[in-house]
Amino acid sequence: MTIDERTFVTARRITVRGLVQGVGFRPYIFRLAELHRIFGTVENANDAVYIYAEGADDQITAFLEAIPRDKPPAAEVHEIQAEPAEPSGSREFRIIASSNNSEAVTRVSPDIAVCADCLADMKTQPHRIEYPLINCTNCGPRFTIIRDLPYDRPNTTMDVFPMCSTCRVEYENVRDRRFHAQPVACKDCGPFYSVWETAPAHSGAAAASAASAASGSEALERTAEIINGGGLVALKGTGGYHLVCDAYNEDAVRRLRTNKRREGKPFAVMFRDRAALEDVSTPNEAELECLHSPARPIVLLSSHQGIAPSVCNGLEGIGAILPSMAFHYLLFEHLNTNAVVLTSGNVSNEPIVIDDSDAVHRLGPMVDAVVSYNRAVHNRVDDSVVMVVNGSPRPIRRSRGYAPGPIPLFTNVEGILAVGAELKHTFCLGKGQEAVLSQHIGDLKNGETLEFFEEAVERFSRLFRFEPRILACDLHPDYLSTRFALQFGLPVMQVQHHHAHIVACMAEHNIHEQVIGVSFDGTGYGSDESIWGGEFFVADRAEFRRVAHLPAIPLPGGDLVVTEPWRTGLALLHRELGAAAFEMDLPFLQEIPAERRAAARTSLEKNLYCPLSSSAGRLFDAVAAITGVCSYAQFDAEGPMRLESLAAAGTHEAYPFPLDWTHDSQDPEKMLNMGLSDTIGALLEDMRSGQDLRLISARFHTTISKLIVQTSIHLRSSLGLNSVVLSGGLFQNRYILEQTEFFLAQQGFSVYAHKQVPTNDGGIALGQLAEAAARS
Repeated sequence: MTIDERTFVTARRITVRGLVQGVGFRPYIFRLAELHRIFGTVENANDAVYIYAEGADDQITAFLEAIPRDKPPAAEVHEIQAEPAEPSGSREFRIIASSNNSEAVTRVSPDIAVCADCLADMKTQPHRIEYPLINCTNCGPRFTIIRDLPYDRPNTTMDVFPMCSTCRVEYENVRDRRFHAQPVACKDCGPFYSVWETAPAHSGAAAASAASAASGSEALERTAEIINGGGLVALKGTGGYHLVCDAYNEDAVRRLRTNKRREGKPFAVMFRDRAALEDVSTPNEAELECLHSPARPIVLLSSHQGIAPSVCNGLEGIGAILPSMAFHYLLFEHLNTNAVVLTSGNVSNEPIVIDDSDAVHRLGPMVDAVVSYNRAVHNRVDDSVVMVVNGSPRPIRRSRGYAPGPIPLFTNVEGILAVGAELKHTFCLGKGQEAVLSQHIGDLKNGETLEFFEEAVERFSRLFRFEPRILACDLHPDYLSTRFALQFGLPVMQVQHHHAHIVACMAEHNIHEQVIGVSFDGTGYGSDESIWGGEFFVADRAEFRRVAHLPAIPLPGGDLVVTEPWRTGLALLHRELGAAAFEMDLPFLQEIPAERRAAARTSLEKNLYCPLSSSAGRLFDAVAAITGVCSYAQFDAEGPMRLESLAAAGTHEAYPFPLDWTHDSQDPEKMLNMGLSDTIGALLEDMRSGQDLRLISARFHTTISKLIVQTSIHLRSSLGLNSVVLSGGLFQNRYILEQTEFFLAQQGFSVYAHKQVPTNDGGIALGQLAEAAARS
């Protein structure tokens, strides 16, 4: 039908905002327009996708309704605006060139795992047979290769790879799945893999003196040979390097631990497929959905069996991931094993390596080969980590596959830069009514990680056309992020650490009214300059009042307690039992050299270098030490993790815990007093009677959940609040979160916990930004 034959021709100028860059949105609109007999244009700009649509009124209506309903799998439509326009007599629908016309931005797509269609193409298309970097508009690298908007090939690290004629035809064919797929490539024109075999790490030879090199299909075969032979490989992934070995080979895993200097922390494992995973663990449907999602995160599962013991180092759970790149699928076709360790390619707490030369020089001495491809990674991203609790995915580390996807806040946050905390660091930019949270940065105490943070702030600012007008940071004067903010030369708002946790969760759920906030974590700088971490607040986004907290435990030796939790265990016993604690015949005390116990006793009795802490994390450290689970920690939160790993499944009787709060209308600042004497006494009695440690752990976990519930009930009865917000690193504990949400809901509370950003310090920046917006 021609334009002259149609009656009641109308036109609309349509603006579509959301994740519409790099996800095949323009060709989708083109095909949709053909289907609905719409004439006009579609244009990709840096602030939105713009459509001029002309047709009969009912056709325009159907077209608009279909846009969000039938969108590409990786696209997200946040807003559609349609305004009347004058018909121009268009007789075709065209895709026109991208433009850059605003300081606003569209969403930048996270990286997307290889799709099933591409895996099929890899076996059937002659120019892509077994091509390990295959991609299309529905999958492949995005954020990791982008330098600037709009998302076109010249603005990515693919700009150095001219397309061959075959790829060019696909790229320019609007009906092809690779139409305007910016990383499109094939065996004839695209990047390729190479293997640099290094001198064995134990030989003392430098990695740079590579013994041999292989590329193309030889690279794949040689990589498999090395892993099959028990070797170690540094393998370049989408956002940086991984260290890889056979997950069933105990000798290989131990060697990897030694070379990486990661003696205790568990490794993630990549499985060939679902069947291989189900030989080792029993994921539920929600966990399987996460594992197969386009983000392809590491998913924390609650049990495992059969793999090398040193992979998880005595912990019951396992971090599982499925292949995300075509190379992974091809590699498994050549491997004799169904699972490989896949851990970040770095040393200690340094950022993941992304540069190929750095990989040879820094990772080479640790492995038998460095396996890389010659497309640059511009934006470094670690693997994301999630766990499923009560049927919902909960992010633990939000990075590849999720970042830099924004969080809608429904309030203006433009120009606010929130610089986060210190550990598990992320930062956050305010753009319009959205928060753009960075990928996982890491531990800012590490010099290279601090440089990564500063570089990432600069890159995000350029990419998202961001001009800061105010900064938000932690109260802690010694955090490097705080110093960064204070030296920026702009107004600064300092935000109390645990209030930022609560506000982050409130922002996720679009809550503005007062709530009961429960913030349990390892440590945070309190408003009174003491160490907080087991807090109950009455809070909104701008203000809070501390109404209760866990008992403050002295920390003999200060920061030494982080790696020597026996100190906190001894301090807790002394606090609750007095001098009798030093005479107790507990196994964990007998393991500590006498002179160190004596020094700690002196410190406690004379109150020398014993800062007080109400931290839930330190309380769990103490119980882990007292029960003999962990006296010395090799990695962050090892004691609490091992204590959780031991806890018997199911709901068990709580230990007694006294709560004392007589409400006084004349003293609204009066706090609820909590004691742990009865709790610790009952726990010690269980130990003396030879009770199963798994039951002791379960009872202690249940005690903490019940304490949260009973405290919330007290606060509801006196203050009339019924919404409870849970945040802080302790709620990474599956047992605690699962029970606490359930018990609170049983009591009729509206319960909110994190589902978009990490409950640990990786979510702090969002809370800082939302509080700064509320206060300003």
